[in-house]
Amino acid sequence: MNNTLQDPNLEAQVEALLSHMSLEQKVGQMTQPERMACTPEDVKEFHIGSVLSGGGSCPGDNHPSDWVSMNDAYWMASMEADEDHLAIPLLYGVDAIHGNGNVLGATVFPHNIGLGAARDPDLIKRIAQATAREILATGVDWTFAPTLAVARNIHWGRSYESYSEDPTLVGSYAAPFVQGMQGDLGEDSVVACVKHWVGDGGTTHGIDQGETTVSLDELQATHIAPYRPAIDAGVLTVMASFNSWNGDKCHGHHQLLTEVLKGELGFEGFVISDWDGIDYLSKSYYEAVGMSVNAGIDMFMVSVDWRQFIRHLTTHVEKGTVPMSRIDDAVRRILRVKFAFGLFDKPRPLERRWSADKSFGGAEARAVAREAVRKSLVLLKNDNAALPLKREARILVAGKSAHNRGHQCGGFTIAWQGVEDNDSIQGGCSIWEGVQDFAPRATLSVDPLAADADPAKHDIALVVIGERPYAEGMGDVRPGDNVIVEAGSQIRGEMKVLEPYGRTLEHAVAHPEDLAILASIAAKGIPVVAVLISGRPLPVGPELAAADAFVAAWLPGSEGQGVSDVLFGDYDFQGCLSFAWPGDASSIKDPATMAFPYGFGLRMNGNP
Repeated sequence: MNNTLQDPNLEAQVEALLSHMSLEQKVGQMTQPERMACTPEDVKEFHIGSVLSGGGSCPGDNHPSDWVSMNDAYWMASMEADEDHLAIPLLYGVDAIHGNGNVLGATVFPHNIGLGAARDPDLIKRIAQATAREILATGVDWTFAPTLAVARNIHWGRSYESYSEDPTLVGSYAAPFVQGMQGDLGEDSVVACVKHWVGDGGTTHGIDQGETTVSLDELQATHIAPYRPAIDAGVLTVMASFNSWNGDKCHGHHQLLTEVLKGELGFEGFVISDWDGIDYLSKSYYEAVGMSVNAGIDMFMVSVDWRQFIRHLTTHVEKGTVPMSRIDDAVRRILRVKFAFGLFDKPRPLERRWSADKSFGGAEARAVAREAVRKSLVLLKNDNAALPLKREARILVAGKSAHNRGHQCGGFTIAWQGVEDNDSIQGGCSIWEGVQDFAPRATLSVDPLAADADPAKHDIALVVIGERPYAEGMGDVRPGDNVIVEAGSQIRGEMKVLEPYGRTLEHAVAHPEDLAILASIAAKGIPVVAVLISGRPLPVGPELAAADAFVAAWLPGSEGQGVSDVLFGDYDFQGCLSFAWPGDASSIKDPATMAFPYGFGLRMNGNP
């Protein structure tokens, strides 16, 4: 086990500072507001320990220099010491989950589901290193990644944040990501955060923030197992999960947070709540604050009502309903991470090595992302030797996602729910733009049915179809509201329900425009290569039948050239399914109805 957090010298520094702190200062360190609700002046006045940006929340014109200036102002405020304030550096957090995707011009890597198909732990480490550089370019110290969810039901809107349905594969990526992100905790490093503790991928019906009903043995074997290598690798923070386990919400679960995570697994960093995650423990916010602190949450992501949180927690301590020893334990853990990360010794953000560095969004990181795209593609069908494409061929490129970088990148890119245009993804390359580099005779059809497809003019069609961007619960697929009622009846506490992405996984029903364009082109006798952009495997029987070749490209991110690298044969396919691929939406977990098993993936010559 990495013993960074067990250094006696570090612990002496922590205890010396803790001994000088007032209750007000301690509670402030436990508080993390969202930037829109907290000024630098607030940071000083209330001794705030951390600030975050929610999805899409950005300063100025959303360039690295804007982020550095903002972080510098917060950091300087936290370091203004006087008789009432101690100089304790602020820790700023962002959701850089597939690159630093909040920021204009960032390199956007494939989402986790694609990386799982690549089966390449070394690639994961290099992606984390490249992402760390682009986080540091904005003056930021901390990312809420990696997600170690083991998605067990693809109705879940966060399925693409899961590397695999297999906990062993997820676990094999945990340590490389943490090592790539945190490094030696020096000037090239960023604090990592494994999430969501625990069982987020196991909810009934795949409902986001829903109920996971499994035995402790199953929870350990499936959902806890991937955390062990991350903790052994020295990950500094863990985020609690919105879901409940056997009826009790994880944000208030003493057994899971304190006994298992901090006790059995020996985690000595700090636990942060998810976005307003404690709100759903009780209808009484005061009661929810007490429950979550006593359960083992150390820092609280409180987007707007952070002043009320501070008042409630202070009252709990004064009344004795939260013991001072629990407050000291939480603050000790927060300070331990800040000292271990060297935050007290780092210069202000404006003066740090990587701040606003010209490497942001540069060729080196994009080369890693392009490699990740190549390795994540899974070939499901290749009849009539449709692939590889020939460079001299007259290729018709069509489909709603052929020239749409926003679709390629998916959710958590620029905005929380993602974007659906090209201009927002600066410096990237759509799949169509990548094809142009390979095939000078290729043309783009913008007609919804590719009415301009003509066998006299086109040798083959490349049609890019798929889902539109979504994130979290807004990506859930729910057949009806009855599943929400069922889940709600199992949970002690409140549920946050968002409008779902759709009612069925059947792609032909959810997105009939995709089957229509495939059928329209195929009916003219033009061979069709279909590329599916999606955050999960989907029942696509009719689409498969309409295409000569079919490629699962997942959510490949900003580097669309990586798709062409493989389609034109410069590299062979190497991706293997990290989720079994359903043939029927009505029974997605029945092996007998699976179109392709876990681990399936053809090579260009047709062999698996």
